[in-house]
Amino acid sequence: MGALPNVPIPGPAAELPDYLPARMVNEYVYCPRLFFYEWVEGLFRESADTVEGKIQHQRVDARATALAPAAEAAAEEIHARSVTLASETLRVLAKIDLVEAAGGVATPVDYKHGRPRETSDGLEVWPADRAQLAVQCIVLREAGYECAEGVAYYVKTKQRVRVRFDDGVIEETRRAIGEAWAVARAGVIPPPLEDSPKCPACSLVGICLPDETNALAAAGGGAVQLSLFEEGEARRRGPGVEVRPLITPRDEKRPLYLNSQGLRMGKSGEVLQVRDRDQLVQEVRLRETCQVNLMGNIQVTTQAIQALCEAGTPVCYFSQGGWFYGITTGMNTKNVFLRQTQFRLADKEWFALRLARTLVAGKIRNQRTMLQRNHVEPPNEALVGLRQMAEQAERAADAGALLGVEGNAARIYFSNFSGMLKRDEEGEAAPASPFRFDFAGRNRRPPRDPVNALLSLAYSLLAKDLTIACYAVGFDPFVGYYHQPRFGRPALALDLMEPFRALIADSAVLSAVNTRMVTARDFVQAGPGVALTANGRKAFFRAYELRMDTLVTHPLFEYRVSYRRLLEIQARMLARYLEGEIGEYPVFVTR
Repeated sequence: MGALPNVPIPGPAAELPDYLPARMVNEYVYCPRLFFYEWVEGLFRESADTVEGKIQHQRVDARATALAPAAEAAAEEIHARSVTLASETLRVLAKIDLVEAAGGVATPVDYKHGRPRETSDGLEVWPADRAQLAVQCIVLREAGYECAEGVAYYVKTKQRVRVRFDDGVIEETRRAIGEAWAVARAGVIPPPLEDSPKCPACSLVGICLPDETNALAAAGGGAVQLSLFEEGEARRRGPGVEVRPLITPRDEKRPLYLNSQGLRMGKSGEVLQVRDRDQLVQEVRLRETCQVNLMGNIQVTTQAIQALCEAGTPVCYFSQGGWFYGITTGMNTKNVFLRQTQFRLADKEWFALRLARTLVAGKIRNQRTMLQRNHVEPPNEALVGLRQMAEQAERAADAGALLGVEGNAARIYFSNFSGMLKRDEEGEAAPASPFRFDFAGRNRRPPRDPVNALLSLAYSLLAKDLTIACYAVGFDPFVGYYHQPRFGRPALALDLMEPFRALIADSAVLSAVNTRMVTARDFVQAGPGVALTANGRKAFFRAYELRMDTLVTHPLFEYRVSYRRLLEIQARMLARYLEGEIGEYPVFVTR
């Protein structure tokens, strides 16, 4: 069996724009990895600082004026705003906020959100800002102007700080321009900064995951010694490297579920409006919504869909019974290079088996932990059997053998699932309802009892959330490694879902049943199957989202994040693995 080298895998040569913007030179000097994300992969996330900076530059751009040719401006005093110039020799482009010129000598002024650098010698321009100003100097000189210095105006402190463009500064900037072009053309993402104070303020820290990537790389990829798993041990070895909690534990945005048949959703300004016929029943702010889930016959206006696509908010479609049909998302999956790597490795049988072993072994261990946590008295033979199945999964000779191991583990797990359910008290079931929360085994298509109906809905919701995570990272969710391609099946989302089935979906079902969030009254007979009523689905959505919002300690990184945030982290860790930045996929196994 081959091994994936712990080095980035070069992608195909990228077709790049004709000119490198001065702002991207700034980003390269600040952080080459950030530059790669933004300019090569087209990734960007707003933060409070970027929003404020954008507003400030909009004010400047609104007063744009033309810059006269240098030959005509020799005897004039000029204040030109929002000037765009290019260097044909270095293939760079600069948009200058303000050009102050007199007698043919030009001084670029760049507006910066924030504060200048304070040193023992006084105030200085930050190195990345100096590089951006130097690019502006270069393009002004090629336009015929003399340019000896520039000014950075820091809005937060209202201070002007000057930069002298001596030969050292210009040469340093030319070198940075050349390096940026070379990195972009190579198509290999630079490594993360190490323990840098820049990372906490970066808007892309949740995408970059610098400390997590460095920690796993330092630990040999974060590989877990599955064969050392012993009785009662439900935690994995950490990488032994401290990881700063740089991302928020929870996403501030919330999912929206529309469950009642006949509802219609439209848009007014930045607000989503839900109506039942002509009556307004709910309003939700667009910027506070992370996804919209439509269950059955729900109508959405074109204006609302366009606004959701522009905001990068996915719209997910389900049957009335909870079958996940598909998703509408905007043009936010720009990372074609990751998908090319994904497709290339999906054709490597040894690689697919290697990743599948890890996922299935993680799934079985999490099932074992669920029995230990929730079963009244878990049979010792079941725990031993699941441990043996996990060890066999890591040694499976091929995909067929792995499927057999997974099936045996599922048989052990679900044969003991009823021991995690609280029994109905005498007379507790609704008198008019024939349903009780008994569980004799897993069945589906259609589910023939309430617990199986809940499990099917929970797995459908989890598949939806991991499909969203795949799109967010840049994957094609339909090309997997363990689950083989099949028309309409999100195979990669199902791959990533395996370790989380017990931890999220099964746990949400147990919580809904054992706390009586869902009762026997919430089910109806639908032919040979059993289905949830509208009120039952609403109650279960609440149980599921409570589970997704639960904070869990990551066994490798030691910080606490919600399960919803964790799904994206794991999808991004898979991207790191496929691209060779880390040597193993760090499957999530709870403690």
